[in-house]
Amino acid sequence: MDAAVSPAWAGAGRTLVSLGAAAASSESEEPQTQDQNPSPTHTRDNPFHAPLLEKRALTHEVSSKVTLHLAFCLCGAEMSYEAGDALGVIAQNDPRLVEDVLQAAHLSGSEPVTLAKLGEMPISEALLHHLQITRLSRKLVDSFAHRAQSSHLLGILVPEQHAQLEDFCYGRGLIDLLLSHPGAIGTADELVGILPRLAPRLYSISSSPSAHRNQVHATVAVVRYHAHNRDRGGVCSTLLAERVDPGESLPVYIQPNKRFRLPRQPDAPMIMIGPGTGIAPFRSFLHERRALGSTGRNWLFFGERSASTDFLYRDELQAMQSDGHLTKLDLAFSRDQEHKIYVQDRMVEQAPELWRWLQDGASVYVCGDATRMAKDVDAALHKVIGQQGQMPSEAAIEYVHQLKEQHRYLRDVY
Repeated sequence: MDAAVSPAWAGAGRTLVSLGAAAASSESEEPQTQDQNPSPTHTRDNPFHAPLLEKRALTHEVSSKVTLHLAFCLCGAEMSYEAGDALGVIAQNDPRLVEDVLQAAHLSGSEPVTLAKLGEMPISEALLHHLQITRLSRKLVDSFAHRAQSSHLLGILVPEQHAQLEDFCYGRGLIDLLLSHPGAIGTADELVGILPRLAPRLYSISSSPSAHRNQVHATVAVVRYHAHNRDRGGVCSTLLAERVDPGESLPVYIQPNKRFRLPRQPDAPMIMIGPGTGIAPFRSFLHERRALGSTGRNWLFFGERSASTDFLYRDELQAMQSDGHLTKLDLAFSRDQEHKIYVQDRMVEQAPELWRWLQDGASVYVCGDATRMAKDVDAALHKVIGQQGQMPSEAAIEYVHQLKEQHRYLRDVY
């Protein structure tokens, strides 16, 4: 029987589904790759200060958003990466926001404070480099509410007001608490005592270690918005966009992602689904496969708002499509027509071909937003498998489960 069209769910007992010839190898039960890199010298606690080689906009100047391509030099760094890994950037807060916080707290900035594992430093340095001040959490609001003895804040902290607390925290930061409750924080030590540490920011690497030697690339959407009468922005994305120029250095490290690797077999087909900056690891995959001479077919689903303003890496992708390295390129620009179209819609449109690739042993990769996109893509994948494989929903679920078990359905979502 033809596995591409026969009811894969036929049979008694626990559902067993055909996943294609490539999945039948004994290697399917093992991790996709075995990392050969030794333990890196440069880590989150000991980052490498990498010079910024290049910074350019991937979006058109009239776009409603800004997405940047950044290239850092790793010459002299005792660290390496693989396609699929992430770049960790040790960010710092906007100095203008730090000044606003100090002013609202009636602090000069020179007051000494002590941070665990870091020792003593001025409060201004702690706020700039080490403490999270742009977001509110339940713990932070709780600590502040008790110091301020705020009936409003204490009221929304009760379990029954969880939704109201979430609404309050959305789009607000420490500065909003300080301005609305003057005098609630009396000393620099009190301020430090309620603030969490500033975490590094992770970006899926968009370069190939084989094709871009001694470099690491990142694809970064710049977060800017206006909320509660203030202009606000992402801690690291605005740093990269506004406060670091080529030639200057930033502390970085590599965050391995061993669960998001290229197929072990160089001739295995690969389906990549990455709207927006989710394209980053797939640019890495495509360049790496080319550099290694891999012969497997490559299919990319990419989506953004408009082709004229937001087609990230347009020239590279079209060139790869023209020379056959990118076997298929399906695009979904949501605002280029009256009815919005997304990558999951393109998947359903290409259902027969997508099913054939799965039956040929293709691996499916998804990168991007976990809140909506990844769920919609997962639903579309189940729909395609159920319809094209002539399966009931339970068998389609089992098929996807086996894809995961055989390391052929991998997601890097955030």
